[in-house]
Amino acid sequence: MKNKTLRNSIITLLLLFTFIGFSQNKSSNTISLEQFYAKIKAEKNPQIIDARGSEEFALNHIIGAVNFNLESKDYAEQIAKLDKTKPVFTYSIGAGRSVWLADDLLKKGFKEAYSLEGGIANWIGNGKPFFSNSKSKLTLTEYKKIIAENKDVLVDIGSVYCGACKKVKPVLESIKAQYGNTLKIVEIDLEDSPQVIADLKTIKVFPTLILYKNGEIVFKKEGSADLKNDVDAALASR
Repeated sequence: MKNKTLRNSIITLLLLFTFIGFSQNKSSNTISLEQFYAKIKAEKNPQIIDARGSEEFALNHIIGAVNFNLESKDYAEQIAKLDKTKPVFTYSIGAGRSVWLADDLLKKGFKEAYSLEGGIANWIGNGKPFFSNSKSKLTLTEYKKIIAENKDVLVDIGSVYCGACKKVKPVLESIKAQYGNTLKIVEIDLEDSPQVIADLKTIKVFPTLILYKNGEIVFKKEGSADLKNDVDAALASR
């Protein structure tokens, strides 16, 4: 009888934790690009915060954004400038620092605080308006020319400030060593060529890898997991 009661109690606790976890996921402040953009457009003077580092912000950012995060020395002063009764929109390179910032704002009594899913990669990667202090090294016309003039092309799209993007580099080196000149590898960083990333209108997160074969996309994937195997399999059928 005691064992049965104990078992029922354990089951009840597991169900409770599952429900709590589900509720937390449902109440996440991270929203899609479409929702984020629509909410910003609905505000006369939207409160937009770029939660990346100052160097990243200086290179490119959403128009109208201010730059600070939880580690900023003037964090309290920056928060004091915001209107707690109006929505606050945060973003970062992905959805790390911006999520923590939005959570902290809600804890501090702000009515609404949202983090952009996919961060600046999603915003610029889908052609939304942004500021850049430099001209892209690679244009869309040049990009298309590379795809047209090479039978097999592997494109790596990311950022020098993206931790996950750094994991792709050794995989690319391995691929280069194996295929040499038979496979054209193009590396595009947000810091060097933001406009071509915007013009592609197909990037949601960094890193994104695209393999072209005779001008057609063979696969498009996010992250380096199984990248080498996928390339090998795709090129084996050429």
